[in-house]
Amino acid sequence: MGCCSSASSAAQSSKREWKPLEDRSCTDIPWLLLFILFCIGMGFICGFSVATGAAARLVSGYDSYGNICGQKNAELEAIPNSGMDHTHRKYVFFLDPCNLDLINRKIKSVALCVAACPRQELKTISDVQKFAEINGSALCSYDLKPSEYASSKAKGLCPKLPVPASAPIPFFHRCAPVNISCYAKFAEALITFVSDNSVLHRLISGVMTSKEIILGLCLLSLVLSMILMVIIRYISRILVWILTFLLILGSLGGTGVLWWLYAKQRKSPKEMVIPEQPQIAEANLRALLIYAISATVFTVILFLVMLVMRKRVALTIALFHVAGKVFIHLPLLVFQPFWTFFALVLFWVYWIMTLLFLGTAGSAVQNEQGFVEFKISGPLQYMWWYHVVGLIWISEFILACQQMTVAGAVVTYYFTRDKRNLPFTPILASVNRLIRYHLGTVAKGSFIITLVKIPRMILMYIHSQLKGKENACARCVLKSCICCLWCLEKCLNYLNQNAYTATAINSTNFCTSAKDAFVILVENALRVAAINTVGDFMLFLGKVLIVCSTGLAGVMLLNYQQDYTVWVLPLIIVCLFAFLVAHCFLSIYEMVVDVLFLCFAIDTKYNDGSPGREFYMDKVLMEFVENSRKAMKEAGKGGVADARELKPMASGASSA
Repeated sequence: MGCCSSASSAAQSSKREWKPLEDRSCTDIPWLLLFILFCIGMGFICGFSVATGAAARLVSGYDSYGNICGQKNAELEAIPNSGMDHTHRKYVFFLDPCNLDLINRKIKSVALCVAACPRQELKTISDVQKFAEINGSALCSYDLKPSEYASSKAKGLCPKLPVPASAPIPFFHRCAPVNISCYAKFAEALITFVSDNSVLHRLISGVMTSKEIILGLCLLSLVLSMILMVIIRYISRILVWILTFLLILGSLGGTGVLWWLYAKQRKSPKEMVIPEQPQIAEANLRALLIYAISATVFTVILFLVMLVMRKRVALTIALFHVAGKVFIHLPLLVFQPFWTFFALVLFWVYWIMTLLFLGTAGSAVQNEQGFVEFKISGPLQYMWWYHVVGLIWISEFILACQQMTVAGAVVTYYFTRDKRNLPFTPILASVNRLIRYHLGTVAKGSFIITLVKIPRMILMYIHSQLKGKENACARCVLKSCICCLWCLEKCLNYLNQNAYTATAINSTNFCTSAKDAFVILVENALRVAAINTVGDFMLFLGKVLIVCSTGLAGVMLLNYQQDYTVWVLPLIIVCLFAFLVAHCFLSIYEMVVDVLFLCFAIDTKYNDGSPGREFYMDKVLMEFVENSRKAMKEAGKGGVADARELKPMASGASSA
């Protein structure tokens, strides 16, 4: 957002003078202003809901007559029992707390302000009367005295019997049933399990008793993730070729087994076939033939793809090796996912609190039953939609900031010839450039993802609402649209990530960077495919390895714990945490590899290793280029570098 400087004309005139990271300029400023205005709108929604009294109604709660519990209230026009003094009645009590309205997301019950929640189950009306006399907390309508609870006029004005034991929700002053089994009709499968107190007790005791083991296993998954990142660097070549060999061997073995089963089934004596099921045997034989043919086609295609991509696998190995060096020089990259997760959690907490405020904001309106509801009227009623869009856009914005930060740091590392001249903290330097120059680019890229996510979410909502009502054709169309939008979202996410890298290198706006990134990805499709298949498969196996190792260690440790019998829940917690940690670490590794590929592509475009045009790349990548040159010379294709096969951005110099 600081002062902007245009790219120098010298860099535009000759690609020989192209130097990355030298000239910076602000990009997509209108989109940054739009995003700031949108955030101001989000702040207005929060301020409006708090200013209209929603904060007090949310925290303290209110009864069915519009009175806020725990304070004096002003009388509402034409609303009976409004304007009451509830200074000593601080808790909201529902006469029928288990009567839920899932569609409108509320409890269909009369709500009263009471002085205390019934801590013990009240089975009869006499118990309710005794509770009111002893505790001074009337659980029936305000119009009734405790002495009238057993009379005929109390019909429908007292809570449904038996009154379940309840306790106030911390900070929100609502009496909630202690035993949630009364909601069984809404979650039968879950409550059947949870309502078994013995099982629930063993699960909770298992978690509490093994908290030290759980903490230790979570720390183990963290250490394993760091060790795996180091291992990938040093044995990437062996690991890639082992995985490739096992994949081809597994395909050949599976195809051979299918053909063997088909031949054996075909040659088996007819009398061995059950007389009553000749059609089933014939169908099984035909299915085996189809499977064998499909496996053969898949194996042949896989073998041809591996044959064509064998040289490109070498680039994947080199990039993984260099990525390991990046983490050695930029150790703060490892912690980047945690800062992003922390920022997301803070925003989500703010969003949920504002959503709760909105749920109690508005003016008092009397419904058909004569009770009070708070509703927002006029154009302000559409604030819900604005708030939902804000959840998606700002969440995507935070994730995009992480991608731009990582891209900027890795680009700085790559295009610094002498690594001793790196900034003291490249990550912080990248954050500084992001804030000063590229927030508009990030806002635009995240908005494009939002435009795809919103229609997909709407279609998913429509599909869930029409479940069991729509015909087969409509269901197929909806699922197809959802699937297409999901694929489009994944493609745009990948393109956005590469566009941020191009922006970090050339300081161009989002559209120019996305166009340049798309060109390089298309012209190097085979290399991109090799990196994204072989590399992603390696990282996926790494995640599985960390989860399995942590889970195995958990089984061995928990097996010797004799204080409880059920340790499934602790093991599930540990495995989920291990997967989350492994995913965060290895996803950053994958992002670094993708950034290095684009840097390598541009490096080979503008430099050829001659004096004045020296490569920026690492020694390992230089060896790859030299090997490619030698292979092309031997094939009689001349000594041009690997750039014939590798065609990077064509407009980088002119837009830098």
